[in-house]
Amino acid sequence: MKQSVLPALRVRALSARAVVPSARALRRLTIPIGLLLVWQLVTLLGIFERSQLPGPLDVLAAGWELISTDRLAGNVLVSIARVLAGFAVGSALAIAVGLAVGLSRPAEDLLAPTLQALRTIPSLAWVPLLILWMGVDEGPKVTLVAIGAFFPVYTNLVAGIRQIDRKLVEVGYAYGLRGLALARQVMLPAALPALFTGLRIGLAQSWLFLVAAELIAASRGLGFMLIDAQNTGRADIIVLSIVLLALLGKATDSLLLVFEHRLLRWTDTFRGQP
Repeated sequence: MKQSVLPALRVRALSARAVVPSARALRRLTIPIGLLLVWQLVTLLGIFERSQLPGPLDVLAAGWELISTDRLAGNVLVSIARVLAGFAVGSALAIAVGLAVGLSRPAEDLLAPTLQALRTIPSLAWVPLLILWMGVDEGPKVTLVAIGAFFPVYTNLVAGIRQIDRKLVEVGYAYGLRGLALARQVMLPAALPALFTGLRIGLAQSWLFLVAAELIAASRGLGFMLIDAQNTGRADIIVLSIVLLALLGKATDSLLLVFEHRLLRWTDTFRGQP
């Protein structure tokens, strides 16, 4: 009797697992689809002129126009390269400085007040100074993106280190770990959840700083395409640029989230009620 019941229970469990991902996917698509429908309805009702808010089909037509004239792929690839380069540099520096501040009180006293002051400077305020220092090539653009990535990663890593259980650090001391060995084997693994939170915020900040970076005499990139469309009155290309920035930001965040789940498989945390 029990043997005949077990296969049925397994089938029900498998079918339930198959239903849950589809339900979650549907929930995740609810708001984007709703926004798309509202957008289309607003344009059909004439609440905004096409010159102010073009419809979804107009934006798709603008995208096809740029693809057919080989102007879209190059701008997208250039922006992705700038974001990835700036994010890599800013994150690496933030991890190094964050570990130093987290491990050493003298380093915290020396660096933390200045970094907290620099963190409040708006992105556009850096632009003229970076132009004076580096000119108008790729250097200032990547540097500005790196600045955007640095502070969220640094702040979250230091906060994560400060929340590590003191007993865990004392165990590391008992095994003779000091300095870099303690940071590599105890501090960094224990602070990984906070670090990944900072990395995801830093990656989002990199995309935010990208538009400001591409104001620096850029001739390619999504930020340049956005500003150029504004100057030529192409609202459809403006909306297309915004949509592409949102989609690329979401795609890169999803990739980082997959990497986070792989590295943090050992954690047993609450993930919300189904």
